[in-house]
Amino acid sequence: MTLEPETIIKIIFAVIVGGLIGLERESTNRPAGLRTHILVCVASTVVMDMNLQIADLYLNSDPVRLGAQVISGMGFLGAGTIIKEGNNVRGLTTAAGLWSVACLGLVIGAGFYLMAIFAALVMLVTLKTFGQLEMKYNARKKK
Repeated sequence: MTLEPETIIKIIFAVIVGGLIGLERESTNRPAGLRTHILVCVASTVVMDMNLQIADLYLNSDPVRLGAQVISGMGFLGAGTIIKEGNNVRGLTTAAGLWSVACLGLVIGAGFYLMAIFAALVMLVTLKTFGQLEMKYNARKKK
């Protein structure tokens, strides 16, 4: 097997998309930031791209089998970011973000670039805008 130019494009795209989401998490001092999100996105991109290449080589191969393992495996990593402190639970958004970035990597690895761009934009808007709304709502609720 050789390193295809499209694979290089996918990896670079995964660094950019994962990095943008990771930067947002980094800016709010979350435990999983820039590097973690890039690593998750790139790794899931590579797994999906490799799986598609394997499916091209072997006709009886399932081209999404390894991608399904990425999705379930992210539960393990995400669970490590969730912390219960008394009645409060922290880290759910970080866990969801890591799982989402893994899914974005799979989308990129499959070659669905526009879908990845749109989903990443929705994720960024959700993290930024709704995070601020959530803080305002919680501040009012405490009064």
